[in-house]
Amino acid sequence: MAKPLDVDELWTHRIIQSINGLEYGTVQIVVHDGRIVQIERTERKRFESDQAVSAKETPRKPEKSNDFKKTKVYRTTGDFL
Repeated sequence: MAKPLDVDELWTHRIIQSINGLEYGTVQIVVHDGRIVQIERTERKRFESDQAVSAKETPRKPEKSNDFKKTKVYRTTGDFL
């Protein structure tokens, strides 16, 4: 059976520091024998090209559907906690 994980204030502070200011990326917490031993932060920077910016400014036509009069497109980064 796994040992219960004890997270003290120091590790809580370190985890919060790793997450703060992160716009795109991941934070991984490595645990050995029920103890946090490492925090890994991978940060990604996204840069938009001129084509991507102009594509956002041009409204897209909704796909034809009998069920809806208007279609909205939502985009996510896929990074969820």
